[in-house]
Amino acid sequence: MQNLGLFRYLQPSFFSGLLDDPVMFINVRPTGRGLLIDCGQLHHLAKRVLRSVDAIFVSHAHMDHLMGFDHLLRHVHVASRTIAVYGPPGIAARIGNKLAGYDWNLTEATWCTITVFEIHPRTIEEYEFAGSRGFTSQHAKTRLRRDRTLLQTRHLTVEAEICDHKIPALIFRVTESAAFLLDKSKLHEEQLLAGPWIKELEKRFHTGRWDERPLEVWREKEGKRTTETLGDPEALYRRICRSAPPASIGYLCDVGMTQGNLERIHDLMQGVTLLVSECTFLAADEAKARSSAHLCTTDLNILSRQVKPDVLLPMHLSKTYLGDTRRLYAELKPPPGTRLLALPDYITPRPLLPHDLPGLEPRP
Repeated sequence: MQNLGLFRYLQPSFFSGLLDDPVMFINVRPTGRGLLIDCGQLHHLAKRVLRSVDAIFVSHAHMDHLMGFDHLLRHVHVASRTIAVYGPPGIAARIGNKLAGYDWNLTEATWCTITVFEIHPRTIEEYEFAGSRGFTSQHAKTRLRRDRTLLQTRHLTVEAEICDHKIPALIFRVTESAAFLLDKSKLHEEQLLAGPWIKELEKRFHTGRWDERPLEVWREKEGKRTTETLGDPEALYRRICRSAPPASIGYLCDVGMTQGNLERIHDLMQGVTLLVSECTFLAADEAKARSSAHLCTTDLNILSRQVKPDVLLPMHLSKTYLGDTRRLYAELKPPPGTRLLALPDYITPRPLLPHDLPGLEPRP
């Protein structure tokens, strides 16, 4: 999935098989840092991947979505850094209980801090678990939730909606920041010549400081290069830019097929580039999907026709279909223009046995 060729800044990797616990990693190429969406079993992820994680987005606190947190913490807890955890109401208590399960009498002042953001309908509650305090909980602040945005950086924006899984569960959309793109034909129309001013214009585009100082551009007049000073670089960029919608990743897992959920999914995911969606049951087991607040293939067909993603990746199939997972792909009918991706059943390595470990073989 890393080589879809659809993304400029983001490199998504789904580190799970069709039947494994959900784990999605997004590498932010310009920074080399990463985001983790859901936190199932992580023992198959390389340490360098885990150590690059700056933020974890947890859909809900069922075991298969959160049990890997301890494994990640084991590799980063002594680092002098902050890791953010975003999750639904109650996630701070869940993280606090995990941390309280260990003794921290040897902690040092440089150990990492876990900052937890609980997403409520109208507020975001922030809690701090500092390694220097033995990872005890401290409520930091409450802020009003004015829109769906949870995190915004130079390269991406993460948004979320609260859906129903018989408990609150979050769905996420990660959208790349708009790219600096110029239209060569428009440059020609404006009689503009390439030069160092383009680099300066790009810098102002990314920083938003358009009026830092007048911008000197190169123009061609009567076959000669001339320099012209502009007082409104932002207006110039609007005239010569090439419009392209930024790529995005949608992630939804463990949501019931209710009218409220349908409306929230449609509003958040409309036109998403890559939709990573649970599809826990086949059509014949729709009743099981309804009773457990999951999606079946019929539901995902309806959702994909509404959302119209460029690429669809179904995941989190029930293990009751082990040995017959091909039926899932036979039942999925994405809309025209949507590419359907397939996962292997499992991608985690088998558990190691004693004879796999050098020096631990039983002696004759």
